[in-house]
Amino acid sequence: QVHVVESGGGLVQAGGSLRLSCAASGGPFSINAMGWYRQAPGNERELVAVSIWGGGPNYADSVKGRFTISRDVAKKMVFLQMNALNPEDTAVYYCNVDVRRSPDDSRTYIFWGQGTQVTVSS
Repeated sequence: QVHVVESGGGLVQAGGSLRLSCAASGGPFSINAMGWYRQAPGNERELVAVSIWGGGPNYADSVKGRFTISRDVAKKMVFLQMNALNPEDTAVYYCNVDVRRSPDDSRTYIFWGQGTQVTVSS
């Protein structure tokens, strides 16, 4: 079992910034990727950014140039720096963790955090 915990959400004005944090614990496991998704009321859950452990970051077009995903491999953490926030960014942000039980295992397992609310006022 892998435990995933997010933090850092809150209420900010348009143009402001927030930094989200996510920590994965438990295991044993080997991380394939950690990423951020968001879901606004009535909307589908959508990918925001993903950090691939064996590669680089990827971003949704809507956040490119404003959001930056980073990671701390040793601590099994991922962060999302969100700048120039606008009301369209308002959503519950979820941390996603994609793992293998061991590096030799081809099977992948997905775990989610409980979500953290980000609200951007106009």
